[in-house]
Amino acid sequence: MSQKVKFGSKIGLIAATVGSAVGLGNVWRFPAETQANGGAAFLLIYIACVFLLGIPVMTAEFALGRGGNSDAIGAFRNVTPDKKGWWMVGALAILASYLILSFYMVVSGWTLEYLIQSLSGNLYTTDDGITVDTLAGEEQLFNERMSSYITGTFRPLIMTFIMIAANLFVLLKGVQKGIEKMSNIMMPLLFVLLLIFCGVSLTLPKAAEGIEFFLRPDFSAITPKTVVNALGQAFFSLSLAMGILVTYSSYYPAETKLTRTAVTVSLLDLCTAILMGLIIFPAVMTFGLADQNLAGSALVFITLPEIFAQMGGTLFWSSLFFLLLTVAAFTSTISLAEVSVAFMECHFKMSRKRAVITVVAPLFILSSICSLSVGAWSDFKILGLTIFDFLDTMATNIMLPVGGILLCIYMGWVAPKKFFRNELTNNGSLKSYTFSMIAFIVKWIAPVLIALVLISQFI
Repeated sequence: MSQKVKFGSKIGLIAATVGSAVGLGNVWRFPAETQANGGAAFLLIYIACVFLLGIPVMTAEFALGRGGNSDAIGAFRNVTPDKKGWWMVGALAILASYLILSFYMVVSGWTLEYLIQSLSGNLYTTDDGITVDTLAGEEQLFNERMSSYITGTFRPLIMTFIMIAANLFVLLKGVQKGIEKMSNIMMPLLFVLLLIFCGVSLTLPKAAEGIEFFLRPDFSAITPKTVVNALGQAFFSLSLAMGILVTYSSYYPAETKLTRTAVTVSLLDLCTAILMGLIIFPAVMTFGLADQNLAGSALVFITLPEIFAQMGGTLFWSSLFFLLLTVAAFTSTISLAEVSVAFMECHFKMSRKRAVITVVAPLFILSSICSLSVGAWSDFKILGLTIFDFLDTMATNIMLPVGGILLCIYMGWVAPKKFFRNELTNNGSLKSYTFSMIAFIVKWIAPVLIALVLISQFI
């Protein structure tokens, strides 16, 4: 099946692909993992994992997507029509991405709520209109705000619905006029915001202490768990095995240099994580919050607002940060949704409009369930987890690693021997000095490393 549309420019292609990778995982998971795993020691291993695991597997997904010229399922069928069962790897990726989308849309609604409350100033005042100016009072206030804006019943639903509607608008515009145009605006804005925050953070009084923790390695802190956590962070932050990269690369023009694109996207994703480290650690050292938990929601919705409350221009910096976060969440939800939209278009011969509505409409129900499971329905558990946490655990901790292993096996052992090489060399028109190394990693090393990430979930 010939692809109806391609990305219209190299810049748009890179912006869209980077937007699919850069997300909340870079913003809150990376600083938390760095803090918990020895600072710079973790950073060095993470960088090595990006090059050892991330770029080769990303290149394999690009090759499968462009060569297969279809959605995440159709790509397998087009490349190996005689291998009947491998399309299920694509089906697993589509299912995982849609489950992630269901709860990720809720998180994007939280970021929008905090952006609006920052702009209005309500985030930093009590219900009586009093501005709290003590550290203990600030922490209590932001815990209350987090309870209201995240675990409440109606407010989170409204913000989630707004984000779903925004996704619907962009997706209906199509690949070039919607996804590519949005990415061309959003991604430069995101990096400008990151650089502004980095510049401010590096001027804080105890910036040197934060930078030393982040960039001066303590190799005695390295353990097998550190390595596994770095592998997992590299895998998830690059959006591997979600079907996103296969889907987006099906929109790549024939002349796209896949290896160069994978390196560029991976380096920009890595830069985002490093910039977040340079923003977070000088700030937490300066404001005496180094002992606080930097994991997950606590970092974004409690610790960082505390930091902004102690800075001059509180509302400005808080609003700017939550704008950054909303942009990162928005580009991620768009890419996750596009995986299922492409599937509907290719396999059910739907028009773009009908495919988008078919994919997005159920989110009003599914994301509502995820939102309510954090608050009003939090007592309902599946294997001891809320619905939100259960979907997160199943999709990110189990389905994605399994899909990644199967993808590597497919590209290394099942796909035609010349297929991978032909895609990386654009059918022989380019010289690829790294193909042998990339193919070796995909075939032998990456499946083992991803298996370690998977096994670690059960240890």
